[in-house]
Amino acid sequence: MKTALVIMAAGLGSRYGGGIKQLEGVGPNGEIIMDYSIHDAIEAGFNKIIFIIRKDIEPDFMEVIGNRIEKMCKEHKVEVEYAYQSLDDLPQGIVYEGNRTKPWGTGQAVLACKELIKEPFVVINADDYYGKEAFVQIHDFLEQYDENDPDHYCMGGFLLKNTLSDFGGVTRGVCKVNSNNELIDIKETKNIVKTKDGAETDGRKLDVNSFVSMNMWGLTPSFVKRLEKGFIEFFEENKDQIDTAEYLLPIFIGEQLPKHEFDVKVLQTNDKWFGVTFKEDKPEVVASFKKLINEGVYSSDLFSDLK
Repeated sequence: MKTALVIMAAGLGSRYGGGIKQLEGVGPNGEIIMDYSIHDAIEAGFNKIIFIIRKDIEPDFMEVIGNRIEKMCKEHKVEVEYAYQSLDDLPQGIVYEGNRTKPWGTGQAVLACKELIKEPFVVINADDYYGKEAFVQIHDFLEQYDENDPDHYCMGGFLLKNTLSDFGGVTRGVCKVNSNNELIDIKETKNIVKTKDGAETDGRKLDVNSFVSMNMWGLTPSFVKRLEKGFIEFFEENKDQIDTAEYLLPIFIGEQLPKHEFDVKVLQTNDKWFGVTFKEDKPEVVASFKKLINEGVYSSDLFSDLK
């Protein structure tokens, strides 16, 4: 079955001093975090990649990753396509004349590739390392896709304690699950900071063993249609703060869950997330990849072990 890896790489990287953080080298040969996600997805069985980028970063993106990945993917019979997220890509009939400068969020990012998505897919952030386990689990889940019963989705479920930064607060979708490991609630929670004995947000303690979303969703084409309808409703519901409102995947999914029109299986992964949220995170990320290579998880020649 065709399964796609959708990579959201259009973020501005505002917390990273204005640089394009997705293109920062962290591996021994200048590999970026995205390289490892692509490797793990292909190894798990995904055979199509869709990059979501902005037109203004396209030259840098193609130079650092696009051209190189296209060549590697061709050797492994993996299709590569590009979608472009832009501020003016709006639902039909919606007119925006405000002062906003950046696109509308991760929900709009997925809609940017709606014409390219014909198969079940996993969507990820470009600057997060997810580990191998989650890609395998999500791919196996998506392999069961039935176009006559398409409304079963999944999420890579990370433990909060495995997703914190030592250098500042992070935003996570904090989840509640039922006894069948199905998602029943998700709350986008900002400024989660690591403490001596766990984690907290604005002085409120959090359970570090609770599931959080790292924007790793296993979805189907039916979800894109729901997302499109939701984008229109987003403009209606956010008229008063439309200059700053964001259409985010976890918020949209959380708002839809009570309707019981679809279900989301939470697939637990024990891998440790890491990413370059802050500039100070980079040395630790570089050291983490070095350790994984030393342990034999990856080859120092990253893609050489793909069959």
